[in-house]
Amino acid sequence: MHAVASSLFVLAGLLTGASAMADQAKPTPSAKELLAASKPAEWRTPDPQNLLYMQLPQGRVVIELAPDFTPLHAANIRTLVRGHYFDGLAIVRVQDNFVTQWDDPNGDDGGDKAKMHSLGTAKTTLPPEFTRAINPQQPWTPLPDGDVYAPQVGFSGGLPVARDPAAGKEWPVQCYGMVGVARDVAPDSGNGSALYAVIGQAPRRLDHNLAVAGRVLVGMPYLSALPRGTGPMGFYAKAAQRTPILSVKLAADLPPAQQEKVQVLRTDSPTFAALIETARHGHNPFYPEPVGKLGICDIHAPVRVNGKPATP
Repeated sequence: MHAVASSLFVLAGLLTGASAMADQAKPTPSAKELLAASKPAEWRTPDPQNLLYMQLPQGRVVIELAPDFTPLHAANIRTLVRGHYFDGLAIVRVQDNFVTQWDDPNGDDGGDKAKMHSLGTAKTTLPPEFTRAINPQQPWTPLPDGDVYAPQVGFSGGLPVARDPAAGKEWPVQCYGMVGVARDVAPDSGNGSALYAVIGQAPRRLDHNLAVAGRVLVGMPYLSALPRGTGPMGFYAKAAQRTPILSVKLAADLPPAQQEKVQVLRTDSPTFAALIETARHGHNPFYPEPVGKLGICDIHAPVRVNGKPATP
């Protein structure tokens, strides 16, 4: 009897192992397949008050502001946009594997520019807004694999976020495509008049040292593929090398027909959770052995325009 039970136990173990091996051999769903199967309710439409359309000669860059994390900067940027502050400025700096920055070529990062002073309601300095208190009311999608720079990382409000529960604070992470506020040495010297987008490996040393104003949703190649500046820190040595900014507008100020039909996958959705697990454990003939780990900057919330996947 014991021999039979033992044999059945061994057989069950072999069948379980065989089943696991079969599952391992079978390719897991791809990100494309998961997104195709997503439900409409898993996608959100950004508030037009938080969408910036930056028109470059090459095309349009769409940026979503992050008022949940940097409300004062979001409000000041809206004021600057509605005052046409950015129109006619330029991309002044492209530093390889770091950032693309746009600013007033005749000013400095502190925002004390004649054009800004003509906008009476715009603030020339703002509190830093590098971090905020952890918001327990906002959905939190954690990543389970840890982080070198913070006790916890995950997604909140659609953004990659790091947390320090002991200090009770959290902050958006400086991943590829994130838009930050350039500043001088003083923490309050950034006001949104000079912005940058991360175009290289995540410069995590900037975390909770510079404010994050938002994220590029569409048009990232227009920023990342520009010629690199040859001056110190990637600044362009000659004015002719700069890319002009034709205009920056708020989506809310445009007729509906001129607004991009942008949707962003909710980071608290089942599909986004499945994308995380596919990135951690997915395998196919090209990737036969899953890595089993995922860094906070290794995944982002997918974007689609007019129902089609968009390149950030």
